[in-house]
Amino acid sequence: MQIIEIKDVVRKELPIYYRRLYSGIAVLEMINKSIEIPLEFQLELKPTGQLDINLNLLETVDYPLIPLHKQLKGFIGDMDSSGKLPN
Repeated sequence: MQIIEIKDVVRKELPIYYRRLYSGIAVLEMINKSIEIPLEFQLELKPTGQLDINLNLLETVDYPLIPLHKQLKGFIGDMDSSGKLPN
C-alpha cells in the first residue's frame, strides 16, 4: 500500500486557534488498483510544542487500520511541515 496524495483538502473553521480541522480524500495505491477514501483529520498543537494528529476514515477499508493510520499521519505531518495544507 502506498499513499499517492490527499486531495480536495478543505479547512473547517474552529474557534480554537491551536486546533485545525480538515477534510479531504486520500488516494491510495493497493497492489494493482487505486482507491479513494474520504477522511477527516485534526491537527492540534500541544503546550509542549508537539503536533498531535487525529484521523477519522469515513469509509471502511480492506487493509489493516493500524499501519494505514500510521502512514496517513506521517503523510499529513509532512504536508503540514511543507506548507501544503490550506490556512
